[in-house]
Amino acid sequence: MARKGFSMPAPLKTGELAREAGVNVETIRFYERKGLLPEPPRRSSGYREYPREAVRRIRFIQRAKELGFTLREIKGLLELRVDPDTTCNEVRDRATEKIADVKHKIADLRKIEKALRKLTESCSGSGPKDGCPILVHLEKNL
Repeated sequence: MARKGFSMPAPLKTGELAREAGVNVETIRFYERKGLLPEPPRRSSGYREYPREAVRRIRFIQRAKELGFTLREIKGLLELRVDPDTTCNEVRDRATEKIADVKHKIADLRKIEKALRKLTESCSGSGPKDGCPILVHLEKNL
């Protein structure tokens, strides 16, 4: 209940939330479907009313995505974020796991780069495409 002289911040409609969080309306709906954003109550008119905390939650999701966390991983981080028993070490463990995942992906990308470099070096860039070593390699075992 609001104290006298203080007003509760007005809830946000979907478009307002999208604007304040810096995403589009479809992103909000997507996050709801994925369970990252709780579906809010609706007004009698049918408009959804999001609490102002939803802006912070969406920004959190966006920053986690920028750091490479998957939606499943972000859901886990959000659960840790609201669990009063969560320790900083638990959150750190999740970030450490992500670092290991990123290192593995970097190693895979280096292997791909090396293979592509070898293929492009084997191609003179002249002659008919039928003899192109890149296409020949890609068509192997088809």
